[in-house]
Amino acid sequence: MVMSDNLSTPTLINPVERPQVTQELSENLILTTVDDLYNWARLSSLWPMMYGTACCFIEFAALIGSRFDFDRFGLVPRNSPRQADLLITAGTITMKMAPAVVRLYEQMPAPKYVIAMGACTITGGMFSVDSPTAVRGVDKLIPVDVYIPGCPPRPEAIIDAIVKLRKKVSNESLSERGNHQQTHRYHTISHQLKPVDPILTGQYMRSEARHNPPKQLTEAMGMPVPPALQSAQQKAAQKEEADRG
Repeated sequence: MVMSDNLSTPTLINPVERPQVTQELSENLILTTVDDLYNWARLSSLWPMMYGTACCFIEFAALIGSRFDFDRFGLVPRNSPRQADLLITAGTITMKMAPAVVRLYEQMPAPKYVIAMGACTITGGMFSVDSPTAVRGVDKLIPVDVYIPGCPPRPEAIIDAIVKLRKKVSNESLSERGNHQQTHRYHTISHQLKPVDPILTGQYMRSEARHNPPKQLTEAMGMPVPPALQSAQQKAAQKEEADRG
């Protein structure tokens, strides 16, 4: 592009040769802090763990696709908690899954962040009234940084949560990180639970009542009553008479 103040002296705005170093300090130096540089590197490379517990993970999986393309935020899904620093709890957390969630969180290197995705993860959702196994909030197990309401939340909502988390990461300080401790945690792996005998033992199919139908049923079907069943019924009748006195 050529620009001329006078007709006889043309001037090139964008010359081809290497540009000259200016004398102004603001154009030659970049002033920043270690916190800002460190936080900028971390917020530009959040690595979420490829983990889901229920139907909200379908929306999280759609976010990875080319339509929403969350790779532009520097998010790279990792299959190992050793290489991830972001845990998105996508779906209902049950009491059986709670130890696994805590174990995965504790295996992630610090600093690490948690996004609670969906109503079932935040409060128990539709299972909060009558379910005996749904955890009423994942923040009872691990600390949560950002909450995403909805059932299920759209991929755009996850992108909005990522933007909010990036703002939080950008304002952190290395000197104050040790002061932030985990809160609202009521679960630990070193629990004091005791094993109980299983309820479903498979003995129902082997019970005598399963192989020997009741006498009334056999008589109604025209089948002969087996001797073992007759003796068992006689013993039951004698016991009933003895109880009556």
